[in-house]
Amino acid sequence: MSSKPYDQFSKELLEELLSPLGRVEVNKQVTDEARFVDVLFTSTPTAQAQNLGLLGRIAVLNTALLEPFRNQPTRSEVRNCFLKLFTVIADSQRKAKREKTSLPEDSLARLWIISPSASASLLEDLEVKLDLENWTTGVYFFQKCFQAAIVAVNKLPVTEETLWLRILGRGETQRTAIDELLALPESNQLRQNTLKLITNLQVIIVQQQETLTEDEQELIMNLSQAYQQWEETTKQQGVQQERRQVVENLLRFRFGVVDEELLRVVDSLLQLTPEEFTPLCLQLSREELLVRFNSQG
Repeated sequence: MSSKPYDQFSKELLEELLSPLGRVEVNKQVTDEARFVDVLFTSTPTAQAQNLGLLGRIAVLNTALLEPFRNQPTRSEVRNCFLKLFTVIADSQRKAKREKTSLPEDSLARLWIISPSASASLLEDLEVKLDLENWTTGVYFFQKCFQAAIVAVNKLPVTEETLWLRILGRGETQRTAIDELLALPESNQLRQNTLKLITNLQVIIVQQQETLTEDEQELIMNLSQAYQQWEETTKQQGVQQERRQVVENLLRFRFGVVDEELLRVVDSLLQLTPEEFTPLCLQLSREELLVRFNSQG
């Protein structure tokens, strides 16, 4: 399968989630043969990072290179990620030298490889280790001087803290995460924006591919419930908006203007059917409407 639609989704999702926390640069070109970092994030002081759980903690620790993969990366792909990291660090060191400032080790950029899984042989070859005193299972660190870690999404605990990373997983891991996403309150803006991105991804895959591969079929299956939920919610919102417009037009026709006092009764009128609210808007006086529906509120 062409991974471009999913790659684009991963970048857009990380951009959507991280934008409130700092500067997000997608497909950031770095020097040394014009390499591109999938997502380069630089944090700014904010309390919103806690809303993203583990992803927020990762993002605000240092300047972060986020490299999400649809499939487990090969050894070569891991090495290419490090080339990007070392280029970014070298740029920072040159800048510090020009400005004659110090650049402590703890302030250097960090690489976070986000993989849906990580086999035992890959983890052994990379010689990465868990740090369970400070981090959760599923986050494997390279030797300290390399400033990098690989996040095995399928090994993360199924908690609210890991939700936004598990959406980038595969199979049952991703399906569970999407179920949890749908269970969030509809007022949650991150929920709504993520559902919109998921919907866009599903539409793009279906439109671009005449024949879906097994991988694409799995992805479509995982996304289908979220797509249906977003579609239904959008439809309901459209109907509700139309009904609101009808009520306001009726009140405007009757009284010439819909001021703040009349706006306060609109929500109450929307609880009624059109057959019920239409005669009330046309027959009751302004005072009767205010008394009746303000008392109900």
